[in-house]
Amino acid sequence: MIDRTKKLPARFYVSPSGRKPVREWILGLPEIDRYTIGKDIQKVEFGWPLGRPHCAPLGRGLWEVRSSFDSDRIARVIFCMSSGHMILLHGFIKKTQKTPQADIDLALKRKQEVT
Repeated sequence: MIDRTKKLPARFYVSPSGRKPVREWILGLPEIDRYTIGKDIQKVEFGWPLGRPHCAPLGRGLWEVRSSFDSDRIARVIFCMSSGHMILLHGFIKKTQKTPQADIDLALKRKQEVT
């Protein structure tokens, strides 16, 4: 029998002003890219714990959902875990091999607000 329960349900980070920056970023992407990121987040929700190629640890309590688009671009959604949920902290299109420190720092700042 297939287990259809979310092991790590996703929630968007909500800023002090009430914005959901990851949701806004995803909605600004082309439809096919939104679909890909949504499916990849869903794989983590239902398959947790999950490793590469779908998910990878970044350290300091941060993880990344790894998405590859047909257009040879890649995206990352950085998340942390809190109260049994994955909190989607920051999303970006990756342009270098190493995750930029500014993106990690922003995710860490947001993580401090939710944990």
